[in-house]
Amino acid sequence: MKNLQPPQPVIVADLFPEILDALLELLASLSAEDWQQPTVCPGWSVKDVALHLLGGELGNLSRRRDGYSLTLGTPTSTWEELVIAINDWNQGWVQAARRISPRLLIELMALTGLQLCDYFRSLDPYVLGSPVSWAGPSPAPVWLDIAREYTERWHHQQHIRQAVNKPGLKQPRIMAPVLSTFAWALPRAFRSTPAAENTCVTLTITGESGGRWSVVQERGAWVLYQGAPDQPAAEAMLDADIAWRLFTHGLSQSAARQGLSVKGDQALGLRVLEMVSIIA
Repeated sequence: MKNLQPPQPVIVADLFPEILDALLELLASLSAEDWQQPTVCPGWSVKDVALHLLGGELGNLSRRRDGYSLTLGTPTSTWEELVIAINDWNQGWVQAARRISPRLLIELMALTGLQLCDYFRSLDPYVLGSPVSWAGPSPAPVWLDIAREYTERWHHQQHIRQAVNKPGLKQPRIMAPVLSTFAWALPRAFRSTPAAENTCVTLTITGESGGRWSVVQERGAWVLYQGAPDQPAAEAMLDADIAWRLFTHGLSQSAARQGLSVKGDQALGLRVLEMVSIIA
C-alpha cells in the first residue's frame, strides 16, 4: 500500500542513563511533603511510584542478568489473570519497601539504575527474545523489549513530575521513542475487529514527538506499518500528551475521547481508545 513502510526498530539503550540522571536529580530535589503527594497511580504516592521503579530495576537485574527468578504465584492463562497477578506482585513489593527512606531509595536507584543501563547496552537488540505481551503473544526482538522498559521508566517518571508540578521530559529526542514504542500496541487493539482485506486505519499523534502509524488487515490479521495512505478507512488523531496518558491508563477512554478526532469510519477510528501499552 502506497506511503506505508515496515516500522523501524526503536533503539533506546543509550537513552537510559539520561533519563536515570533526570530521575535522580528530580528525586533529590523533593521535599518531605513532595514524597507523599498522590499520583495518578491509584493508592500510590510519589514515593510509592519511585519504589515501584526501584523494584523494576532489582527484578530486571535478578531475572534477566543473573537468571534468578520467582514465579508470580498461581500460573496465569489469560491476559486478565496476568494483569491481576502483576498488580498483586507490584503492590506487595511497594508495601514491603515503604520502610526504605527517601535517601536510601535514591542511593539504591543510582546503584541499580547504572547496572541496568550497562546490562541493556550489552544486549544484541536484533535477536528474538520474550514476547512483549501488550504488543502480541509472539517472541519479540530484544530491541522492543528494551524499548518497553524505557517507556516504563519514562512514563512513571512523568507521573512523579505531574504530582510535584515539575516539567516533563518531553523533548522529541526523549519522548518520540516512547510514542514509537507505544504504537506497537495498535494491532492488539484491533485484534477482534473484523474488516475487509486491505482495510487500513491510521493513528496520527500530533506534536513534535508524534508521528503516523497504520494497521492494515492482511489475511485475517492486523499488521503495523509506519506512515499513512492517502485515504485510510479511518484516521484517529490525538495530541501526544493525551496519547501517552491514555495508553498507560493515566487517562480514561471517556476523557481521551474529548481530544480524539476521527476522520472516516467512526467505529474503526474509535478502536484506538482501546490501545494499552503497559501490562498493569
